[in-house]
Amino acid sequence: MTKQNQLADIHKSKKPYIIYKSQSGFDLYTDFSKKVILNYKNVNKFLSKKQKKNLKQTDLFIGFFGYELLNNLIGIKLPKQKKINFPKGIFYKPEKKISFSNILKYRKNNTNRLNNHFKININKKSYSKIFEKFKKKIKSGETYQIKICTKYKTKSRIDPLDFFCRLSKTNLAPEAFLIRDNNYSIISCSPENLITKKGSLISTKPIAGTVKKNKNMNKYKALKYFRKNLKETKEHNMIVDMERNDLSRICQVGSVKLSRAKTVEEYKDLFHYVTLIKGKLKKKISTMDIIKAMMPGGSVIGCPKISTLNLLNHQEKENRNIYTGSFGYIKFNGDMRFNIIIRSILNYKNISEISVASGVVVDSNAKHEFNENYIKAKALIDLFR
Repeated sequence: MTKQNQLADIHKSKKPYIIYKSQSGFDLYTDFSKKVILNYKNVNKFLSKKQKKNLKQTDLFIGFFGYELLNNLIGIKLPKQKKINFPKGIFYKPEKKISFSNILKYRKNNTNRLNNHFKININKKSYSKIFEKFKKKIKSGETYQIKICTKYKTKSRIDPLDFFCRLSKTNLAPEAFLIRDNNYSIISCSPENLITKKGSLISTKPIAGTVKKNKNMNKYKALKYFRKNLKETKEHNMIVDMERNDLSRICQVGSVKLSRAKTVEEYKDLFHYVTLIKGKLKKKISTMDIIKAMMPGGSVIGCPKISTLNLLNHQEKENRNIYTGSFGYIKFNGDMRFNIIIRSILNYKNISEISVASGVVVDSNAKHEFNENYIKAKALIDLFR
């Protein structure tokens, strides 16, 4: 049986499974022997598991931390918000791993029941009011940069594998993933790596800066645009400084360096401004220490992180659920890889939810940032057409 046939069989069997983008293609994890639904009480125990040296390919937990749980870990309580009661985090212990090439093939069986009429939770007028409120906070020094989250929702029954295969063909991203479980699915083309840890080495790759693609905009022109644009440069520099500071809390003095600064990455509808930062961990740094230092990822929050999170949480009326949480794995030897959950569709109880955010700095423009949110969501919204 070919691997593609195995994928189709696993999908038809209704077994839960996860697909995660690897350097050479995709890794599929299934036959889960454990499923840990995280909450405030069990997360500390989950992150304190003893490490072991001799590993099998499946000696890991793979899954996600939701935004609310990550706030709680660093002592931030969320006010009362509109919720759908989706789990705060779920991790799985796989017993089977299958590696695929960069091309996933799947013949859909017409199970999609799609509605491409999305409702947005914040219209342009409301967005502008929040925008101006945050600008005042910036001018008063309470924050330097802050991200406003908007949500697009529609009622649809989707085939998550069909969506993910189409997305990987049109908008393949280095941190893409799919979770298909019995009562929910997450499809993501996340471009942003938050943590890659191997032994004592750790890296993060913040993205801050977006420009729309068109026939006159290529990679070289995008780089030129970012370098000349004061707003994009400020936003990028602030986030890079914050991520360096986060790494410095857990890394040896002097080891945190910019490995690749201010480069451009290309995606279906846009270009991003990206920097790679590396460091060497201090001795006796735990998994919990790393998670608390690095999450939630600063590039989708703003800075400084704690005061900005408090401002955001008291302004936003809806729970972010998975959005700006983190998906990835923790190996039994302590190595890990986590992304930031952006550019994602959460489908739960046949409601599809796409969340996006853009940054406010002192010289931002409300209309531009509102439109930037739609550009970020477009590749996902197009799947429903």
